[in-house]
Amino acid sequence: MSVPAAYLGVILIWSTTPLGIQWSAQGASFSFAVMARMLVGLAICVVLLRATRTAFPFTAEARQLYWVSGLSIFVAMLLTYWGALHIPSGLISVIFGLSPLLTGVFAALWLSERTLTPLRLIGLALALGGLWFIFGQPWPGDSRATAGTAAVLAGMTAQALGLVWIKRLNVRASPLAITTGSLGVATPLFVLAWVVADAAQLPADITPRAGAAIVYLGVFGSVAGFTLYYYVIQHLDAGRVALITLITPVSALLLGQALNAEFIPRSGWIGIALIGAGLLLYEWQALTGSRPATRTDQERLPTSFD
Repeated sequence: MSVPAAYLGVILIWSTTPLGIQWSAQGASFSFAVMARMLVGLAICVVLLRATRTAFPFTAEARQLYWVSGLSIFVAMLLTYWGALHIPSGLISVIFGLSPLLTGVFAALWLSERTLTPLRLIGLALALGGLWFIFGQPWPGDSRATAGTAAVLAGMTAQALGLVWIKRLNVRASPLAITTGSLGVATPLFVLAWVVADAAQLPADITPRAGAAIVYLGVFGSVAGFTLYYYVIQHLDAGRVALITLITPVSALLLGQALNAEFIPRSGWIGIALIGAGLLLYEWQALTGSRPATRTDQERLPTSFD
């Protein structure tokens, strides 16, 4: 596989995922949309696992990893899918772009890692200021925009916490095995959420675009994106990998405006710019190569479950 092609693939998948989440719920409930996506992703993972004869660890430690990752996916995606009903898709990508910052905070508190340098603390402060601006904007089109933003932020927090917990467990397994085990835990929970929220009713008028979005997210968002990201971090330095989290929010915002007629208030762009500046400062050392890539950089878990 070409590294540049894999790199562009990750950017494309992560840029289009928020829009896909919104489209997948057209004519269907958010609980059905996320459940169907995970069912597609799990089925593909099982087929690939058997076709490639990839080892699937099932030790006590591996099972704990699957549970932690699966619960993290469940909480993060359920909140994100609900929040996506009420805010622009590009804003979802901006919020999930904060994941590296929050992951660094959790790693410093839980794993005693010295990741919060003075420059990174400044970046974190700028990003938090950007969030304050975003929460203060009257986003058009939905009276629940503030609640939707809070839900996506809570989902991103659950994801970041799960990533640090996974690192703390330090279980060695292939990306495909981790994905399969995690979806094996999460998917039944999504089925249960659908039963509770919609009484297991199938959508009566799901649109073709929604059906295509569900399949796209199941194939690419849940399987291909994860695999390509791992391939990229195995072949590129931390600085180039960090650029992905800076590029995807911008491209997602542009796609939302071009393909979904989304509008972001002018003052809202101030918050988005502050978050971007905060991310840039947070990743500055990796981007400029002013420090050697550490083992943590090279084994970095994906910063998005999108």
